Amino acid sequence: MLDRSRARTAALTDCLDDDGLREQVSPLMSPLVWDLAHIGNQEELWLARDVGGHAPLLGDIDDLYDAFRHARSTRPGLPLLTPDAAREYVARVRELSREALQDTTFDERRLTQNGFVFAMVAQHEQQHDETMLATHQLRTGPAVLHAPDAPRAEVPADGDLEVIVPGGPFEMGTDTDPWALDNERPAHTVHVETFAIDAVPVTNGAFLRFVADGGYDREELWTERGWQHRLEADLVAPGFWEQDPDGTWWRRVFGRRVPVRPAQPVVHVSWFEADAYARWAGKRLPTEAEWEKAARLDPADGGSRRFPWGEDEIASRHANLGQRHLEPADVGAYPDGASALGVEQLMGDVWEWTSSDFEPYPGFEMFPYPEYSEVFFGGDYKVLRGGSFGTDPTAIRSTFRNWDHPIRRQIFSGFRCARDVGVA
Repeated sequence: MLDRSRARTAALTDCLDDDGLREQVSPLMSPLVWDLAHIGNQEELWLARDVGGHAPLLGDIDDLYDAFRHARSTRPGLPLLTPDAAREYVARVRELSREALQDTTFDERRLTQNGFVFAMVAQHEQQHDETMLATHQLRTGPAVLHAPDAPRAEVPADGDLEVIVPGGPFEMGTDTDPWALDNERPAHTVHVETFAIDAVPVTNGAFLRFVADGGYDREELWTERGWQHRLEADLVAPGFWEQDPDGTWWRRVFGRRVPVRPAQPVVHVSWFEADAYARWAGKRLPTEAEWEKAARLDPADGGSRRFPWGEDEIASRHANLGQRHLEPADVGAYPDGASALGVEQLMGDVWEWTSSDFEPYPGFEMFPYPEYSEVFFGGDYKVLRGGSFGTDPTAIRSTFRNWDHPIRRQIFSGFRCARDVGVA
């Protein structure tokens, strides 16, 4: 896990020269050289120092790479390590981490039990790799990242494709996954009424109909805050979309201009846009509990699966994950990844907005540090689920919870809709 994460980090940084690594492409994002050294600093704190017992390698840099001390917009002005120094630093840290890994028996204390802290560090690196991938999407200039086109599939028949999820209790969250993070815990029983959920994520083709029907101009479809943001940000289409004078829509994808593919899940939409679309479609966004039940419920025994397809580890046939492609795959491209109820592409392709605020589960216990989850509870955050094409299998589970502000759309975010179902 650690090696795969580091190889991806290198691929995302070695493709640029020093000026490119120092550049801040948006005040929403850090310079990539900051992310690189931050990854190393986090690893040093937990693996080299805490587990390995080593003194700090560079005694005065913790403050520079503390994400809570410096807003992203201010990080270019800090005395950051140079790209070469950052590479040398993360390599030295990794040597100490390997020593710690060799010396750990995984049963000394909770932090190392079942290798948790090593998996936590690998997940942290992969999460920053996805953030760096989003930074690459915001860059201008020639393409520097390359991957095969995402799988295509037959465009589904026009109209709603829904799955009915039966009402009743189910177990949400986990007590058993050894590498689940604190906000995924503890497992607890939730009652969800019968509802319908889209069998696939909302596609570009469907979203184009919303655009063509004046969805961005109809105030009644938006929340009050959403409409205000729509006006202030001048939103007229998903992020990175462009329209030619003849009406043809294009997407900018990591330095390339490509036609909008109708069967791909729509990506780079904010929560406000997703919510407005759902209203336009006569539906709503699913709650976080509904999303997880659609993903995990095994109707044969009422239990909760680890992944939509079952207990098997994630394989390439299940989902578009791990940056194998630089875009979502067409809906219908991963039938092997369907849930027991027949809901497809719940994992990978696009993070899916839910209607839920980011709050702790009943019985939540912070571990091992409050800045991962606890400090965000109760803020202006909506929960996203399922991962994107840029999420590594190391950093995703059916219980995994992501969160962001409802205005954000530089992330690889999409959605699917749900609706209430009356039961006679």
